[in-house]
Formats: sequence, C-alpha cells, structure tokens
Amino acid sequence: MVQTLRREDYTVGWICALAVELAAAQEMLDEQHQRPQTDSTDTNSYKCGRIGTHNVVIACLPGGTIAPNSSTEVAVRMKYSFPNIRFGFLVGIGGGVPTQEDIRLGDVVVSKPLSSHGGVVQFEHGRTTKTIAHLGNPPTILLSALSNMRANHMRGKNNLIGSVLKLQRIQAFSRAAAGPDVLFKPDYKHEGGQGCTGCSKNAVVQRKSRQQDVMVHYGTIASSNRPVRDSADRNKISADLGGVLCFESESAGVLNYFPCLVIRGICDYADSHANGQWRAYAAATSAACAKEVLSVI
Repeated sequence: MVQTLRREDYTVGWICALAVELAAAQEMLDEQHQRPQTDSTDTNSYKCGRIGTHNVVIACLPGGTIAPNSSTEVAVRMKYSFPNIRFGFLVGIGGGVPTQEDIRLGDVVVSKPLSSHGGVVQFEHGRTTKTIAHLGNPPTILLSALSNMRANHMRGKNNLIGSVLKLQRIQAFSRAAAGPDVLFKPDYKHEGGQGCTGCSKNAVVQRKSRQQDVMVHYGTIASSNRPVRDSADRNKISADLGGVLCFESESAGVLNYFPCLVIRGICDYADSHANGQWRAYAAATSAACAKEVLSVI
C-alpha cells in the first residue's frame, strides 16, 4: 500500500526543469508516497517518496516556461507547502566546458564554492561577459556530504554507477541510446545532419580513452537565461568567470530562495553541435549523483 505522509514529514526538496529529469528523479526513489494535500494556491505538481532515510519531495518546472522566473516560483511554493525542508537539490542537465578538466558527456558537475564564487555565478553575455551575482553557498551539511562522497570515491566505494545502471532497463536512459561522445575543435561549426552526420571527422578532437564511464567534477556552474551554443563564446565566458565547468539556466532563479546543491549531468559541450541525444543519460547520471550525496547524510 502506498503511504501518505504529512507535508511536515518531508525534509529534502528536489527541483528539476524537464520531464526527462523528473523521470530520472522518480526512478531514484526507494519508495514512492501518495502526494499529501496542499493549498489550492500551490500550482506545483509534486512527486513524493523516500531515498534512504530521507523523505523527498520532487517538483518540476511547468513545460514551456522561462526557466529563471519559473524556478523561483516553484521553489517558493515548495518551501511554503513543505515547511520542514532542511536543504534542497537542483538536479538536471547542462553544457560542459571540455577545456576545464577532462569533462565528457555523461559526466556530472557539482556546484562547489571556489575563490569568490559560491558554487554558482549568474551572468549575462553579449560583447562582454557581465557578472550579475555570485549566488550563495550550498548549505554546510551538503558541503560536508560532498567531502564524504569524494573520500568514498577515492577509496573505490562508488555507488553512483549502480544507481545509473538501475535506469538502464529503460531504453531511453541507456548509455547506448546516447550514441558516441564526439568533441569537435573549438573553431569548427556544425555543418548539419542529425547527430552531426554531416560534420567532418577531421575536426574531431582525439582524446585518450578513460577507465571511468562517469566522473564527478566539483567547481563553479554558470547560470544565464540564454543558452551558450558557440564554442568560442563558451571558452571565453568560462575564462572570464574564472574557469566555470558547466552552463545552465535554472539556478539563478532558485538559490536566493532555496539553499541547495546544484548537480548537472553533461549533455553537450555548449557548442553548435548540441543535439539532445545525451539528455536522458545525463539526466540519469545527475539524479544518481544526487542520490549518492543523500546516502552519506
């Protein structure tokens, strides 16, 4: 029988932006709950359940909405309806910066304070990159959990892949469905064709094979309401902002109202070759990483 808990019993909030991210999040639940009754003014749609010892409430942004504005509204309503939330996660996909570390498709980037950044920096980009705000640090309990998780990974105790494999039974989330991981040279533009079938193989960056299928990177995530789809812009903005690892669109609307950790699965390289094929797998790896962070709290 599916349980129905009180709203006050939920202590972890989880926000995502896309249906594919919501599906991956639901698959991470160890137990699903019936949604408790909320105020009629709360228009969020919630999925509730348990991960380990934590009762988790998940909300997704309405489809077709402007990300920063919608994410703010979703976060505020969640905090109002579930007053005992201790901390949160903003989990989903993002564009990676391959010139920073060895970031590959399907890897995960986790927001972590570095230098003057609190883990996420909000920016505008035009002829110049304009920093709007350095958004707040994640809660201390989550930063401590990251330290524990990193230590476990160094000792070879990595449960992330196990959680990713749980999703492999769903074809859309499988690694095979994502296709090849191809990185093109920064000065080479997409020439057309689905999945870059019309792009030149001579422009592909040759990279060494890697033992780990999924690596977790820790550093600064850049948030803007406009996606970055040009490799030259990507590299310049990253350098201007002190070496960001990832670009996304929702964090700026959430962090000032909902202290949380931002976790992004890399679905493209923030260039003209982005095609959406890696979205589902990247959603799976980011959701699995969030589950692993919870497991050490």
